[in-house]
Amino acid sequence: MEDAFFSFISQFGYLAVFGLIFFENVFPPIPSELILPLSGFLVIQTTMKLPLVIVAATIGSVVGAFVLYGIGRLLSQDRLEIFFDTKPMRLLGFHSGDVAKAIGWFDRRGQITVLLCRCIPVVRSLISIPAGTAKMSVVRFTLYTLVGSAVWNTVLCSLGYAAGGAWETVTAQVEGFSDIVKIALIAIVLIVVVFWVVKRIIPALKADKAGSSAADDVHPGSHFSDK
Repeated sequence: MEDAFFSFISQFGYLAVFGLIFFENVFPPIPSELILPLSGFLVIQTTMKLPLVIVAATIGSVVGAFVLYGIGRLLSQDRLEIFFDTKPMRLLGFHSGDVAKAIGWFDRRGQITVLLCRCIPVVRSLISIPAGTAKMSVVRFTLYTLVGSAVWNTVLCSLGYAAGGAWETVTAQVEGFSDIVKIALIAIVLIVVVFWVVKRIIPALKADKAGSSAADDVHPGSHFSDK
């Protein structure tokens, strides 16, 4: 992958940087931790200029973020409430009211996370989806994404440029930080899952079982065909 990125950026310059970071925002497994330091290093090897590399990467970040923001807008509150009100979702402990609560929280306190998460691996791309679902202001979304992405891109491109031939060291260090973030996220997810099972899923299953038993008591012959 490293050789492919090296050749692609060397050949197509700013357009390659824009395209790679665009796809990195749409498809997070593509590593900006590799692309950005490499792009900074290639400023030394090519005719590219560091400020323009940062600009190309930032434009790619903003445009890519709007793809996921658009997906979030398609997942409207009404559609999510209908989905969460289905029996399978109720058995998993969800309620249609959870959607309004989540969107309400995002409106009150969560919008600033769009700015902060732009400098956090993994979630820096995915935060665009809840922003779209909550119908965050396009102007504010653009501003937060622009500022947060510019900081992330400037730091990594500049480090790659400063490191020169040792740019891979920058990539390794940032990937190490990314791995720590991923481990922390997995731990948080596991804790949330355990909490959700105990507080939501088990009570929901018990309530459904009690409801089925009550229905059987009211209609004791409902499971048998008439003779």
